[in-house]
Amino acid sequence: MVALDFLRDELVEFLGVGGLLELIRSGDYAALATWKGLTSALAPLVPLLLLIEVATAMFKRRFIEEAYGLTFLIYLANRAIGHLISIAAVGFCIGLLQPLAPFRVGFTWYGWIYGYLVWEFSHFVYHFFAHKVRLLWCLHSTHHAPRSMNLMVSNAHFFLEAPYADVVRTSICMLAGLDPLLLFAIMFIDGIWGAFIHVGEGLFRRGRVRALELLVLAPLHHRVHHARNPLYMDTNFCNLLNVWDRLFGTYQNARADIAIEYGITRPMNPNSFVDVYFGEFAALWRDFCAAPGLRNKLLYLVMPPGWSHDGKHKTAAAARREYLQNTAEA
Repeated sequence: MVALDFLRDELVEFLGVGGLLELIRSGDYAALATWKGLTSALAPLVPLLLLIEVATAMFKRRFIEEAYGLTFLIYLANRAIGHLISIAAVGFCIGLLQPLAPFRVGFTWYGWIYGYLVWEFSHFVYHFFAHKVRLLWCLHSTHHAPRSMNLMVSNAHFFLEAPYADVVRTSICMLAGLDPLLLFAIMFIDGIWGAFIHVGEGLFRRGRVRALELLVLAPLHHRVHHARNPLYMDTNFCNLLNVWDRLFGTYQNARADIAIEYGITRPMNPNSFVDVYFGEFAALWRDFCAAPGLRNKLLYLVMPPGWSHDGKHKTAAAARREYLQNTAEA
């Protein structure tokens, strides 16, 4: 019975229906007008889309175990470890840094605008450095390893990435004066959109939200972010609002003449949990051990992925420059 109760609780957590079931049991549907009631109603949205996506893939006979099975294993691993660490990290940052903020912004119309801009900036900072610092890329590469895009990919992360991301984002938001309750509300909304933009072509083929794309990153933009094509790598770091990508020059639309190739550039076994989860750490360790001198060893930790002490760089920036130069000469 204990095992069944555990499996039931995990299924309820995965589907995000705990709050909704509680609302139905209470019969107090007036609670939908409250923030808690609203979040309870919206929480199952992405899991429902995931189930529809899987069912659609199976119906069309396009279900691939690699696309969903491995990412589900990663989700289970992270549920066992990373969730509690991330909650503790957020709480620590709020307690430490909130008193240092010069002012506080709460639930006002301008608070929402200011808060979301700050949150998107904090997400951009975390995400940018996750691609530009080799050690942080080791945490983030698990998310980029899948060779197809689907909603389950949003759960594919190394267990330490969420604490790293939450420390960076929460720290910036606290120092910028966001009220913690406003931060949690924004995090909830952003979490739904952040999962949705991983929707696959089988469920949302075009991935466009044309009426909003002047300000918003659509699923197609995030597919570009997950691509290993030289033109597409290290672009579209924001989650919902694209304002910081446009400001810092990392915004990139999909091009009709460049088909998206998902995955990472390192040769790897996409069906191996060990390679997907720990492969980048192993590659970094090999480079670290082979590098001459302490300075070069330390540089491998902080320089971008693909950096080499011998100057033969294979970074995303170098690949993009080479691609643009070749296309200009063609």
